[in-house]
Amino acid sequence: MASIVGSILGILFCGGLGALGAWLVVSGIGLAGVPAAIGAAVLAMAIAAALWLAGSALLRALGWHR
Repeated sequence: MASIVGSILGILFCGGLGALGAWLVVSGIGLAGVPAAIGAAVLAMAIAAALWLAGSALLRALGWHR
């Protein structure tokens, strides 16, 4: 059960940071409307996936996860 809760928290954390990062990038370059929404969605997913991979690698290196 703790593994499921940890995964849910990790997903929320990575997704939130991915969305925030994508929003900052998209608004920073001045996109608006549909192109901004599509760009933010793609960028947010890439950021969230990279954070998830980095977090998983860190936890494995520390021996906290198999």
